[in-house]
Amino acid sequence: MKKFLVLFALFLSITSVLAAEEFTSPDEVVLDSESFIQEDLKELGIATEESNKTSDNKTLREKLSDIYYSEVEQIDVRHHMLQDILTKKFSENSPLEKIHWWGGYNGDWSMRFQDDGSVRNHYEFNALCTGFDGDLKNDAADFRIMFNFSPLKGKNMVRYLPGDVYFGTNKIPHHRIQIGNQRPGVGMEGKSSAFLLPLFARSQISRNYSSVRKLGARVIGDYSLLEYDFGLYSSDTYFKQFFPGIEFDGWVNVKPLGKTDGRYGEMRIGGGLQSGHRHGDYNVFGAYAEYKYKKFSASFEYANADGSNGLVMQSPDIHSSGFYTTLGYRITPKLQAIIRYDQFNPNHKIKNNNRRETTLGLNYFIKGQGLRLIFNYVFCQNDAAKDSHRLMLGTQILL
Repeated sequence: MKKFLVLFALFLSITSVLAAEEFTSPDEVVLDSESFIQEDLKELGIATEESNKTSDNKTLREKLSDIYYSEVEQIDVRHHMLQDILTKKFSENSPLEKIHWWGGYNGDWSMRFQDDGSVRNHYEFNALCTGFDGDLKNDAADFRIMFNFSPLKGKNMVRYLPGDVYFGTNKIPHHRIQIGNQRPGVGMEGKSSAFLLPLFARSQISRNYSSVRKLGARVIGDYSLLEYDFGLYSSDTYFKQFFPGIEFDGWVNVKPLGKTDGRYGEMRIGGGLQSGHRHGDYNVFGAYAEYKYKKFSASFEYANADGSNGLVMQSPDIHSSGFYTTLGYRITPKLQAIIRYDQFNPNHKIKNNNRRETTLGLNYFIKGQGLRLIFNYVFCQNDAAKDSHRLMLGTQILL
């Protein structure tokens, strides 16, 4: 069964790419501070000739065998299946410690059913990226160079090709400083990696106010009871203009259960502000709450915008707002059920203008986030248009 699921996921990905005819806006990747799953020590600590082998001494066949038989249960971090194979380590004389080449893919077949009886089938690249992550010696700094190959319909692909291109350091305790082209911290889901999203699409507030990259610098702090992300950026997106204005993005979360060692779960409560100038002033206020306990997770996010500067909405004079709530449950270590309610009003000056999306999702984690099968059903209600239903089936691969 396991072999069948692995082959099915790979087959679905390859055939989808070959048959793709239409593309939509991508959700791209952003670097996360994360530790990847390591193999457990042999039971009772008994060393064997096989267990004494280091990763560097293993043959390619042995490494591939380890990947095939490994079990990955964490889903809150990105797991690159071929990280060990695609990582280059450097000599002591080099300033570089290592470089990891990686690739990521997330896509789906979609069928949309309108209430008038019409049916539309199409394929979407949600993410198609490749890049290099590098570490300097003595944990002095790290960098990422990422390219996004997900075509944007009606956009110049070359302009959108550079994704994350930045340099960062964690030398200051509890802090990270990051400089370069990156996804600003506008909302919690808006700044998350596309490869960690529970559903194919981001929420409406995230894909309208966020889902862009900008040049700038940020400071990220992380303590047991508090975390924050403050940054200054150019208000330009995807190199369209040279510094049309400055943008501030700030977000603060408190973690009330941060000193309980997870006995009562994990909780975050916070909010933030995006404020800047581009063809006029814009301000986006947000609030967030999240709770996780064992197999259960719940999150809620709200945003109110007086103008915005995201991928979809870039206007200084439109008042809009929205919210979403998401519930998740791990039925088994590999199977997760998701339900989300999402509402958005793109312009408060227009009456009866709400857009609602109710989504049911299933995730099957073959190798954590490294190899995942995804199914979504979305019921779309629009006060100004006909209702529709959407079925999506796809997969995610991280190398």
